[in-house]
Amino acid sequence: MKKWKTIGLIFALFFLFISADVPQKKVEGPKLHKYRPVNFSDNLHNSLKTGPQNEEKPFVSGQVLVKFRSSLPRYMRQMALTAYQADTITIIPKVDIYQIKIPEYTSVEEMVYLMKMNPFIEYVEPNYITHISVTPNDPLFNLQYALSNTGQILDYVPGSPQGKESADIHAPSGWEEETGKDSVIIGIVDTGLDFDHPELQNKYVSRGKDFVNNDDDATDDNGHGTMVASIAAAETNNGIGIAGVAWNCKILPAKTQAFDGLGEYAWVIAAIYWLADEGVDVINLSIGGPLTSESEISILLEESLKYAYSKGIVLVAAAGNESGPVEYPAAFDKYTIAVAATDYKDSRWIESNFGLEIDVAAPGVEIFGCLPTWYGALYGYGTGTSMSVPHVAGLAALIKSLKPDLSARDIMNIIRYSADDINQDLFPGVDDYIGYGRINIEKALRPIRITKIRK
Repeated sequence: MKKWKTIGLIFALFFLFISADVPQKKVEGPKLHKYRPVNFSDNLHNSLKTGPQNEEKPFVSGQVLVKFRSSLPRYMRQMALTAYQADTITIIPKVDIYQIKIPEYTSVEEMVYLMKMNPFIEYVEPNYITHISVTPNDPLFNLQYALSNTGQILDYVPGSPQGKESADIHAPSGWEEETGKDSVIIGIVDTGLDFDHPELQNKYVSRGKDFVNNDDDATDDNGHGTMVASIAAAETNNGIGIAGVAWNCKILPAKTQAFDGLGEYAWVIAAIYWLADEGVDVINLSIGGPLTSESEISILLEESLKYAYSKGIVLVAAAGNESGPVEYPAAFDKYTIAVAATDYKDSRWIESNFGLEIDVAAPGVEIFGCLPTWYGALYGYGTGTSMSVPHVAGLAALIKSLKPDLSARDIMNIIRYSADDINQDLFPGVDDYIGYGRINIEKALRPIRITKIRK
């Protein structure tokens, strides 16, 4: 209690000092939005064993993210943090978002509440934890039904499921129109990339940026990012392995998820701004953030998406795998394409999240892709909306390659309006489960052919 009285006194003096120095004007607080309820029980959250996390709460304990109003001088920002007895961990460049460590004797909720009363703080929120939707399965080689489904058996193992003919994204016929330009870059916000994989070693622009370890080497120590990147743009027509959706497009990795698949909003926000300024054309977000009834939407995350979108970047994000409401960042439907998952029978995957935000679906069950070379095998399977997203990101890159002057909104609409309404018998038109439908590369890339009827 004495410590709180001390903070209150310093806080009051700080306001007196500022009021004498800075011209006063009416300041409107941020508009608050609430998350919708969801079952927040992903096993990846509960498996976290390191760091200051609390497995009962979807954010980093002992940390908050703060954005001061731009009119406040930097030295006064430091005075404010001193008043709160908080230390700066890092400052996200360009947007001046402070990741701070709060005193041990107070909770994140208490600090957020206290800082919201400060009119010189524009936004304050917890540093939410993100997670990848799935990790790859055991490495086995098979055909990629997602690209071309001929009704094949999905694996060589006896008893493996069989696909349904044409339950795919019609890639081969679409590739007749466009296979991608090497000037088009897909940013992969994930666990990093295996730079030594033969399918990826010639595909990356640079070794990216590691926001987890704060260096310039986004090496994958999990495997998820490597598989996601390979689905979007593995080297194709090279006589080995698999085909990527966007044959010739390049990859730029931004590592925001640690070896256990968990990350922080601070890392994701910084990664999106960085990728946007690096000039990528598409950003793949096969990650998900918390949805709880007691938490607020991350305005800081939303602003990073808005910034990227304003630069003409197509943002594609995973709906999530809990058979519940759409996770963030996919739920920011104004700036992202939210992707649900379908299977090898062209049915919605039962665990795929659903809601008004869903735009399209893509295959996400038993998807074959690349594993890191240290895995012991070069290829394996993955299941989840994480695997669906790179199919859509790859399509966005193909459209950008074919029509480079299109805006992000135009590309997103082409993807939506060219999708196949595969569940129209039950839910005709746009629905909460697969949105406009399962993507169709052929329809998205081929020009409309109009035949004149002779009289």
